[in-house]
Amino acid sequence: MQQTLEVDLGERSYPIHIGPDLLEQSDLLSKHLRSSQVMVVTNVNVGPLYLDTVTRKLREFKLETLVLPDGEQTKNLETVEIIFDALMQHRFSRNSTLVALGGGVIGDIVGFAAACFQRGIHFIQIPTTLLAQVDSSVGGKTGVNHPRGKNMIGAFYQPDCVIIDTSVLRTLENRELSAGLAEVVKYGLIRDPEFFEWLEANIELLIQRNHDALAFAIKRSCANKARVVSEDERESGLRAILNLGHTFGHAIETGIGYGRYLHGEAVAIGICQAAHLSHRLGWLTRDDVDRIIDLLQRAKLPVNPPLEMTAERFLEIMSVDKKNVDGKIRLILLRGIGKAALPCTVDRVQLETTLNEYGRN
Repeated sequence: MQQTLEVDLGERSYPIHIGPDLLEQSDLLSKHLRSSQVMVVTNVNVGPLYLDTVTRKLREFKLETLVLPDGEQTKNLETVEIIFDALMQHRFSRNSTLVALGGGVIGDIVGFAAACFQRGIHFIQIPTTLLAQVDSSVGGKTGVNHPRGKNMIGAFYQPDCVIIDTSVLRTLENRELSAGLAEVVKYGLIRDPEFFEWLEANIELLIQRNHDALAFAIKRSCANKARVVSEDERESGLRAILNLGHTFGHAIETGIGYGRYLHGEAVAIGICQAAHLSHRLGWLTRDDVDRIIDLLQRAKLPVNPPLEMTAERFLEIMSVDKKNVDGKIRLILLRGIGKAALPCTVDRVQLETTLNEYGRN
């Protein structure tokens, strides 16, 4: 059964369509296209599975396709240049549309290219991983990595729509499914305690790919993110809570090399570190920390940082995070399950203690 949510951003509002077999619906994508010029961008893993299905519905358009390499290590300016070259080779105008068919990496790269090409062209998200469906495809954050920091080059740029076909999760690797669950758990932790309790009761159904459970988790996650983004599109306040675990997680991804840990895996570890620090500050009970770690472990996610990430290495990378102000590290922490604190500067000794102690025994 198809459901539609709305991201309410005034003239930049757009729908999120959620349901099974949406890629088979002939008019769902085409009705959101603003001109005849369309380029579908995917990667070498997703293309063989779904590119033909999507492009069959676009025969009446001036269609081009582009298949990129896969992996977080490709999320850079060089890959964006490949998209620009293809757009210019085929003489795309500023009224044309880019369609991102893939996971979070494809969505971020294509969205950034759309934001930049001729100062902005139309853009549609078709996310094919759980993580992209519940998080990165919604909200308009686009960008690429730099060797010194993750997502340091980017733009806020909203899509025209998001099409979430829940059926594509049947082909998703188990590790990718678990990585997406890290972001799902995050929504329960930052603002939705009832959802967190539901996840505790149903996490095994999600791991088993129960369709009804996945559909509910995706819709609830998207609804949570849509409400936050509608209140704070450009992360001037409330939206920052969506970064729970991300400052730690981004440090892991940057510090040990993009691609060794999936984004959701790194975020899961970061959530545990944030919970540990929240407990040290007296904001979170030991029982709540244990519940968080237990749920992430049941989701088959790592919860301890890699041994090569020393406290010094964490601090070095975290010091250039986008959320910092005046050179001070700012973090999203928890004052309870379902209650995130807005970005705060924490005592460096307490932070170093967490980095030295958590997961090191």
